[in-house]
Amino acid sequence: MKNILFIEHTLSDKSDVGRQLNEQGYSIHRVNNAFDALIQMETLQLEAILLDFSVPKMESFWLLVARQSRTPIIVLAESNSELERINALELGADDYLTRPINIRELQLRLNVLHRRCQAPINDDVNDSIGFDDTSYTISFADKSLVLTQTEYRLFKYLFDRQGEVVTKEELQLRVLHKELGRFDRNLDMHISNTRRKLVKRNLPRELINTVRGQGYSFSF
Repeated sequence: MKNILFIEHTLSDKSDVGRQLNEQGYSIHRVNNAFDALIQMETLQLEAILLDFSVPKMESFWLLVARQSRTPIIVLAESNSELERINALELGADDYLTRPINIRELQLRLNVLHRRCQAPINDDVNDSIGFDDTSYTISFADKSLVLTQTEYRLFKYLFDRQGEVVTKEELQLRVLHKELGRFDRNLDMHISNTRRKLVKRNLPRELINTVRGQGYSFSF
C-alpha cells in the first residue's frame, strides 16, 4: 500500500481528503505539526506528502526548506494567491492545489508525480553534460555553452525532467515565476534564443524539442 503523509491543520480534516484517499488504496499517515511531520519523513517510505499551508508551530514554507527527503510534496491551500503559489514552488513543492479538493484530480496528480520519480535516469547523459550555476555555463564534452540566467534555468529544468513533456504553463510558473498569458511569447523567445546559441556552438538545437500543443521536452 502506498504511504501518504498528510500534514494538516487539525486531524479532523473537513474536506475528508484523507478518508477518500484511503478508499483509493493509499495508507494515510496524518500529523498536525511540523515536528511530527519531520519524524515521519525520516521513518516512512513515502509516496508523497500532502501539506496544508496553515500548519501551526512551524511555517509551512520553512517545512519545505527543512525537509530531508526527496519525496514529492503537494501543497493544499485555501488561497489561490499567485505569490503564495510561486513561493511554495520555489521552496520545493512539486504541485499546488486550492480547496475544495477534487479527489480525482488529486489522485491523477499523485500518479504523475509517481511516474516522474520512477523515470529512469540516463547516467551517460548526466555524465556528459555539466552545469555551472555561477557562470550559467553548460559543458558538453569538448564544448561549452554560456547562457543568460533565464535561459540556463530553463535548460536545466528541462534537462532534469528529460524524457517528459513539460508544459509551457509549468515552465512559465516554475522558471519565469509568473502566469502564462494568452499572448505571452516571452518563454518562446527564451527557448528560441537558447536553440540559436546551441547551433552557433555546433550543438543540436533538437536538445530542446517542441511538442505541439503541449510544451517542451529535453532529449539527448
